Amino acid sequence: MKVLLSAYACEPGKGSEPAVGWNTALALAPYHEIWVLTRANNRRAIEQELARGGPTPRPHFVYYDLPGWVRRLKRGEAGIQLYYYLWQIGVYSRALRFHREIGFDLTHHLTFGKYWAPSLLALLPVPFVWGPLGGAESAPQAFRREFSPRGKLYEGLRDAGRWLGEHDRLVRMTARRSALAFTKTETTAARVRALGARHVRVVPGDQLPAAELNGMARGVPAHGGPVRFISLGNLLHLKGFHLGLRAFAQSDLTGAEYWIVGDGPERKRLQDLAEALGCAARVKFWGRLPREEALGRLAESHVLVHPSLHDSGSFACVEAMAVGRPVICFDLGGPGAQVTEETGVKVQAHHPEQAIRDLAGAMRLLARDPDRRRRMGEAARQRGRTAFRWEDQAVVLDAMYRRARSGSNE
Repeated sequence: MKVLLSAYACEPGKGSEPAVGWNTALALAPYHEIWVLTRANNRRAIEQELARGGPTPRPHFVYYDLPGWVRRLKRGEAGIQLYYYLWQIGVYSRALRFHREIGFDLTHHLTFGKYWAPSLLALLPVPFVWGPLGGAESAPQAFRREFSPRGKLYEGLRDAGRWLGEHDRLVRMTARRSALAFTKTETTAARVRALGARHVRVVPGDQLPAAELNGMARGVPAHGGPVRFISLGNLLHLKGFHLGLRAFAQSDLTGAEYWIVGDGPERKRLQDLAEALGCAARVKFWGRLPREEALGRLAESHVLVHPSLHDSGSFACVEAMAVGRPVICFDLGGPGAQVTEETGVKVQAHHPEQAIRDLAGAMRLLARDPDRRRRMGEAARQRGRTAFRWEDQAVVLDAMYRRARSGSNE
């Protein structure tokens, strides 16, 4: 089939949404003729990567951006979201002209995967696939009082944005016209059904290419050194790193270390918290690192601590499992589905005091039982190789495309 993908975020060598756009396009290219509509500012990275060679066949990339005066709106999170919304509207005329030239059999909106924003590709006269979608997950109310003022404002604006999106006629049109929508979690699936989507499937997101998964397996750090916990990600309130720090201090593992890789608006607050808790000497803030260096720090650690409060999915959890490291996370959202009892410890998140206490207990359990860490690490490595391969996701998408085109979604 001739398939048009809309991938606002699409860039090689990145995680999160850019990885979804890039890796999905590459994985689908052996199955169908793939065209990708993406932002013009992704062009340089994409063309440099394509110039290095690699697998064939390849997708065709088409670049589009709004005029410069509109791009100047992209300041801060609110500006990015506004620009993204306008981009979805602006790209429609380009997609329509492109369809008249190529004659697509199917369109698919990939990124951003937020269920409360529209995709006007749904208006083209061919079957439309929407997903992977997320964003319906919320931090439990009891945890919001611990957020910084910036974090509380963010959550309030996010709640308002979702409410507005769910009442947006373009979003409802997108849902109603989808031949198939797929989401990362059942929580988001319920919201998408409520918007009018008739055929919705839950397909856990965040995969990695097989070659990358196979190359990520690392040996455990040398026995006898300090047990190292590590957290990776943007330092945002919703990542829950403040809970991880408090749990580390409460665990009283005096010989252990806690590494935090990433940067963001919460960094100063987290550093001050480590000082106040009396564990700053055993906590290392690495800042933002290139992906390969971040994976190197992960390989030098024993356990990933991922206390995120509303992720639809998590590349950090998948990468940790691929490296062969057990994961401590909350039994929430995407991470709660990605991590199993064999590959880590999932902690309930009823209220902060309980969550911190249970996180600390999980840290003590894994720090004091190297055999358990080894067994969980081996199970995690196996799960990473078998459950999170992008090539397998491409097989699933190919089947979805064929059902969407035939009108059968059973």
